Order: sequence, then C-alpha cells, then structure tokens
Amino acid sequence: MNPSTSAAKHLRRIAHLDMDAFYASVELLRYPQLKGLPVVIGGGRRGVDEVLAQGASLPLEAFPRLSGYTGRGVITTATYAARQFGVGSAMGLMKAARLCPQAILLPVDFDEYRRFSRRFKSVILGMAPLMEDRGVDEVYIDFTEVPGGQEEGGRVLALRIQQGIFDATGLTCSVGVAPNKLLAKMASEFNKPNGVSVVHEQDLQPLIWPLPCRKVNGVGPKAEARLLAHGIHTLGELAERPRDWLVANFGKAYGAWLHDAAWGRDDRAVVTESEPVSMSRETTFERDLHAVHDRRELGDLFTRLCENVAADLQRKGYVGRTIGVKLRYDDFRIVTRDQTVAEPTADAAVIRRAAGQCLKRVDLTRRFRLLGVRVGSLLSVAEAGRLAAGEASAPGGSRARGNEAQQTLPLEPSF
Repeated sequence: MNPSTSAAKHLRRIAHLDMDAFYASVELLRYPQLKGLPVVIGGGRRGVDEVLAQGASLPLEAFPRLSGYTGRGVITTATYAARQFGVGSAMGLMKAARLCPQAILLPVDFDEYRRFSRRFKSVILGMAPLMEDRGVDEVYIDFTEVPGGQEEGGRVLALRIQQGIFDATGLTCSVGVAPNKLLAKMASEFNKPNGVSVVHEQDLQPLIWPLPCRKVNGVGPKAEARLLAHGIHTLGELAERPRDWLVANFGKAYGAWLHDAAWGRDDRAVVTESEPVSMSRETTFERDLHAVHDRRELGDLFTRLCENVAADLQRKGYVGRTIGVKLRYDDFRIVTRDQTVAEPTADAAVIRRAAGQCLKRVDLTRRFRLLGVRVGSLLSVAEAGRLAAGEASAPGGSRARGNEAQQTLPLEPSF
C-alpha cells in the first residue's frame, strides 16, 4: 500500500530529519577536545594533515586559528558555539576571522562526511524504509504506516530513530514531523539541536502563521523583499491575501504555490529514488585569478573540473547534453553560460571543449574568484542508448542527427 494514499487508515505523517551541524559534529568526534569551542570547517587541506592526524591527543594550542587565515576560502559549516559570533555557512573565512578570530579552523574532509552519511541513513532505513535522500545531512521519511509513526503524532518513532543514529554514530539530529514535507521541514528547525517537533493541522495558526515568510523552503531573499514591499511579513499575513491577488502579483505558478504554502498545503510524496537533474564541480580560488595573467593555472584547474564532472557522470551512469560554466567575479557577481552539444556525453574532452566555448561568452577581462563546470539535461546511459537506437532505426533519424551535428561549431577553450 502507498503510505501517501492511506489517509483512510492513518493520518499522513512525514518527517524531515536534519543532522545537527553535521560536518562540524563529525570533526568533534575526531577531536573531542574541541567540544564547546567555536570551530569552523572550510578551505583546503593546506598541509595540516600531519599535525591533525594526532586526533584526540593534539593539544588545543596546536590547532590552526581563524586569526591567522589569509585567502579566499569560505566556511562550509560551523559549530553552534561559533555561530553565536555571527559566523555561518558560505561566509568568507577572512570575514569570519574578524568576527571570531579565536575560532579553530579545520579543513573539510568530504570522504569522512560521506562515510557518516551512509551510516546514519542505514539506521533510518532499518526502521522506516520509505526515505528520500536530500543530501549528505538531511532526509524526508514517510512515517505513516511505520510502527510508532502515529504514536504521539510521530514523536515515538522520531525519538527511536534519533537514539538509533546516536548509538551508531555518536551524532545528534533534529526531527520535525508533520502532515507534509513543507511543514516537516519547518518543524525540524523549531527545536535544534537534538530536538523533536511535532506539528498537526490544527497547529497551523498558532505555530506556523506567526513565522516570517522566509522560513518556508522556496521563499528566497528576492521573493521575501517583494513580499515585504507589499507589507507581507508573516505567513499569517500571506494567508490573508487571496489566491488571485498572489497570482496577479507573483505569477500563475509561484503565486498559487505561495497561497498553498501559507495554508500549509503540500501533497508531494516521499520519493525513494530520483534522477539527478545535473552534475557539477566548482572551486573557489585562494586569490583572484585572471584569464590572461593566470592562463596556465586556470587551464589546469579548468581541465581538472571537467575531468571530475566526467568521472562523476561515468561513475553514476549518466550522460548529458547541456554543458555550462559558472564564474564569480571579484565583486561577487555570478554569471553562467551554457550550450547544448549534439550528442549526450560523459567524455571529459567533449565537456572541456563545450565549456570552453561557453567561456568565450563571458567577460574574461576581469578577475574572478570561482570557476565551475556543469553538465545538465541528464539521461542514464541505458536510456541514451535506447534513444540513439530509436533514432537510428527511425526514417530520417540518422540524417536528423547529422544535421544537428553540423550546427555544432568547432570548440576551442578560452584558457
């Protein structure tokens, strides 16, 4: 039975589980002497591996501090103790150094974070098999038909999962349980860290409507600014606006969605398997680079990004036709460009040529601090093979592909 359609038997209960300061918490398992201290995770390994390898035996004075940092790195995450100083994810490390110079700086270790991610998700699947993976540190879970998923609105099962994750990993998480994904995501933020929050339909007015509209996943800074310009600050104020008014001012799709969100409506199912839309790799430089003056260094970085994206595609069994680049200039302005190639590909050389052509359509006279490469319009290798076979056997199929290929100009990289 599909839990999403079992409302006659059980109330729909969806959980959003978010690991608490995940990367930082994993590092605190490795360095328990840092517990309670401001710690930020970010930047490259920077040659500190040998020192940090001492683990729990490393004295506090031996850890690198933010006060000595110079470079262009950004924070991946921070402990709650560091966040009290205004330090947070995506902030430049040099800015963070001004806010909290005494914070300890640790390099990212994605291999270790992925290892712990697999461990906590395996615990969840052992208790509740309908889980939607939303990244390395968060998931949605359908509690509806799972033992304990209805008890106390789902609190019993949430506490059981919390304990199981802690026993298996030593890490804590926060869980929100609600009638749908939208409300569950909001609820998981109510009682951080290591909390469980349960929301029922009748809690919409007292718990949800007083919140700022920005608390809804899907209302970004630009939408928030437009709502504020109309005098809409809270979800309750948003709910007072008629659907037709929202559609007229925010567009047919987004306006209707805003109305549903304000009233706590969301019928999205928990999806246990989904296809990726795109794959990308990007890097932030330690210093701003220039396409002419730093041509060799950029060329090497660019090639490596293309090779890494190609390796990701090949490892996961995908090919793509839309290839693009992303640049962040020294004033933090972001530009993207993309183009479609004739045949779906996971070949590093093809990706580099197409991405190089995209670079010719951006301003390369200015220095920039970030470079990224993306491949979208993905198909599985099997699906691409079936489509190719169908085109080849269809009347005019080979000719149509040939014409498309002729429209693709020779590609030369910009560096």
